[in-house]
Amino acid sequence: MKPDSDVLVVIPAFNEARSVAEVVAEVRAAAPHVGVLVVDDGSTDETAEVARAAGAAVISNVFNLGVGGAMRVGFRYAARHRYLAVVQVDADGQHDPHDLGRLLLPLEDKPEPAVVIGARFAGGGDYPVPVARRLAMRLLARYLSRIARVPLTDVTSGFRAHNRAAVELFARTYPADYLADTVESLVIAVEAGGVVAQVPVSMRARTQGLPTQSARRAALYLARVALMLLIAVFRHRAPRPSIPEGPS
Repeated sequence: MKPDSDVLVVIPAFNEARSVAEVVAEVRAAAPHVGVLVVDDGSTDETAEVARAAGAAVISNVFNLGVGGAMRVGFRYAARHRYLAVVQVDADGQHDPHDLGRLLLPLEDKPEPAVVIGARFAGGGDYPVPVARRLAMRLLARYLSRIARVPLTDVTSGFRAHNRAAVELFARTYPADYLADTVESLVIAVEAGGVVAQVPVSMRARTQGLPTQSARRAALYLARVALMLLIAVFRHRAPRPSIPEGPS
């Protein structure tokens, strides 16, 4: 699949007025024919106005729903407008739109729901991550690799492509909880008979703002990941109660 008019790039954005115009411009330059939708996720700055002036379609959420909630809006928009693929691109400038073609290529001829992850730790560059956060990512990757039955290294990456079947699935079911938008969405795709793949990409430094990395935040992230894994294992592996048979 090529980055053409059948592809929608969805950019979830919360208070990214300083960077979103440059991201939209980069997408337009790298893939002139794709649709570009910025989901302004309850921003208190001029994100929506800046994105619209840059040439993107804009939907504004009244409240901040998080990346998962913003992406569900994007999937519903894509399903309604009959796009064949959706690529998620962050609004902070870390994702390189020149990788769009590489993300879309594995979606070719996939009738089942398909998700392709742009992986930061698969040979495409050196992306600095604190030790605790890297450990958490490895735990998640190991868990999802077993679920998806394919080696995965970066299941929390927000740079990913989805085919039409995945768009229709996620327009109804995309999770909005913390980490669920990246992790549980893959479980949902696999349980729906879908496939997950990854391609190596290089991440860039943020064009604006500051990363939220710190020792305290990394430790908190690790604790949340451990809790999320316990919830995911229980949710997707717990036996369902049997239904007693009625009188014959």
